[in-house]
Amino acid sequence: MTNQNNSARNLAVDILEKIDEGSFSNIQLNQDIKSSSLIDIDKNLLTEIVYGVLQHRLTLDFYLADYIRKPEMTPRWVINLLRTAVFQMEFLDRVPDFAIFNESIEIAKLRGNDGIRKMVTGVLRSYQRNGKPSFDSIKNPVEKLSTQYSVAPWIVDQMLYELGEEKCISILKSINQPSHLAVRINRWNKTHADIIKDLEYEYTVTTSAIAKDGLRLSRGASISDTRSYIDGDLTVQDESAMLVAETMHLEKGQKVLDACAAPGGKTTQIAAMIGETGEVTGWDIYQKRVQLIQDNAQRMHLDNVKTEVQDAITSREDLDESFDRILVDAPCSGIGLMRRKPEIRYLKSKKDSSDLHQLQLKILDNIAKMLKVGGALTYSTCTILRKENQETIEKFLAIHPEFEQLKVETAKKIKQNRDELSLNIYPDDFESDGFFIANLKKVK
Repeated sequence: MTNQNNSARNLAVDILEKIDEGSFSNIQLNQDIKSSSLIDIDKNLLTEIVYGVLQHRLTLDFYLADYIRKPEMTPRWVINLLRTAVFQMEFLDRVPDFAIFNESIEIAKLRGNDGIRKMVTGVLRSYQRNGKPSFDSIKNPVEKLSTQYSVAPWIVDQMLYELGEEKCISILKSINQPSHLAVRINRWNKTHADIIKDLEYEYTVTTSAIAKDGLRLSRGASISDTRSYIDGDLTVQDESAMLVAETMHLEKGQKVLDACAAPGGKTTQIAAMIGETGEVTGWDIYQKRVQLIQDNAQRMHLDNVKTEVQDAITSREDLDESFDRILVDAPCSGIGLMRRKPEIRYLKSKKDSSDLHQLQLKILDNIAKMLKVGGALTYSTCTILRKENQETIEKFLAIHPEFEQLKVETAKKIKQNRDELSLNIYPDDFESDGFFIANLKKVK
């Protein structure tokens, strides 16, 4: 029998507990995997269980509702243990039920008392005998989609209103698929061909369909342990996020501000594109996050990156008309990241989105004066909600007649037939994160 203290399933319950208490799934999972003694096959199982339970949490709770008599009085770790068991039974065909039962019951015995062990045993046996309920029992269409795809009802309602039923369901299906591992080549260091050749020893490598410097890698060894990563030849970045710097019309020697920069993925991309004669300044409000920008720039051998602890809503008269290009990768609800950071779908509220819209306007209003006449400001978010995207840009332009909007163009010319000047990338478009990009030129 596996030592339950060190098993993938027991560790999954621990991690889900920490996420319930406020930890970020990707950070917590990586930390616990690094400190564990799990072999690779168990690391993969752990990852599948944690992300799977987060992705399907509302669905799993619907499945379990008839089998847990008093969920409000049941310890949270027991709920998470039952979620992990039912997730494996419903979504991991290769795992036999007896293995799920045996280990779940052993974990219940290890972590709890005999009463909890009996309760877990009874729930799992009843579930195996009677099966899951039908979604057809849910009559409200928003609640039904929310439960079926495990996304907060307000997000489903907003997506139906803004995008229509067909697109909404397509997005909901896509965010419950595994995310891709994507990396961006550091053009400052080596050629694309050399880096791809290095990576092919450990991964299956595919060139990104949307990002000029992007690659998709098969899941394998930790990318941060590879020579290419350590030497600064590449960085982990979603393909949609790579598009932002591509659209900024960057040129060698320009002076650029990245106003909301941490952890520095876009900052380092800008630095590589403007060359040694250019300079990019990266801001964040916390020293710890500014250090992340510095660490990334140092690892990638980019010495044209300058950093400051600075709040983007704080006035800086000394910087009026100082920059050729400005990027505002604004604080947002992160709804476009629901595939990669599945807990987001439960943590954010409609009020959060509205409050962030106001913060975004404050940042843009403050930053606008720092751009030179003739310069361009790029606004981006990792959300797909109109309030934080188009509405923010429309309101900014209404009070800043010195700016006009330009059409966003990417190197690989994606979504060329769209009517909008801005660019919306939805999670189902290219199996990447949801993103919004708008370009504004200061004309007077």
